[in-house]
Amino acid sequence: MTKSIFITGATDGIGLETAKRLASLGHEVILHGRNPAKLESVQDQVAATSDKDSIEAHVADLSRMSEVAALATSIADRHRSLDVLINNAGVFQTHTPTTPNGLDLRFVVNTLAPYLLTQRLLPLMSTEGRVLNLSSAAQSTVGLKAMRGQVPLEDREAYAQSKLALTMWTRSVAHSQQGIGPSVIAVNPGSLLGSKMVKEAFGIDGGDLGIGADILVRAALSEEFGQASGSYFDNDAGEFAAPHPDALDPQKMAEVVRTIESILADLLG
Repeated sequence: MTKSIFITGATDGIGLETAKRLASLGHEVILHGRNPAKLESVQDQVAATSDKDSIEAHVADLSRMSEVAALATSIADRHRSLDVLINNAGVFQTHTPTTPNGLDLRFVVNTLAPYLLTQRLLPLMSTEGRVLNLSSAAQSTVGLKAMRGQVPLEDREAYAQSKLALTMWTRSVAHSQQGIGPSVIAVNPGSLLGSKMVKEAFGIDGGDLGIGADILVRAALSEEFGQASGSYFDNDAGEFAAPHPDALDPQKMAEVVRTIESILADLLG
């Protein structure tokens, strides 16, 4: 059965490899990117792997919540339903770590943007659907003041906190959608795979991107993931595993989600 699958950050790395594989299997792939020229090139690459006439693409800067909201509206305007949302886009190292609003860019792109996008697209998704959030083996206790931009963080700590915050809201949303919405799952696709992010941050080639793409295709399509809402899949271990202890603490999860929603309310007015 053909599925409609939306992938953020699909212009390179694991997102691009995943898009190519899903398109080659005949699925309807919706691409997102920030750079219009790069996205157009990638759209052609992915279309070349598919038997479909076209592959849909949408431009948005995920560091701007107004564009995230507009992206969700654009998807909803063009699609009556969505089967899979893969929140793949992420930032580790950047020359401008602080947004004009005074927030850390890693929290904005890695945590806030996928939360907002997911909330806006949930009405398109059935109980058979999937939301896959790309987490990481790098996770660190979330400082709520840091999330609000009140405490500066170096690159690795900001990334690790933002990925734990993502994993925590994954479990919270999964619980809220139980029986009425899609499965919501956090996936560590594999550590130090050869993405642009890894090469720039660590100066190494990294591992085979196919490792990450393979697990995302499996997570998007296989039955085992359809019954795993709220879970954390650690592809370094090749199995579902316990997340960071903070992601098992209901009070800490609630505090993170309340902070996310408060920040988004301020940003969106």
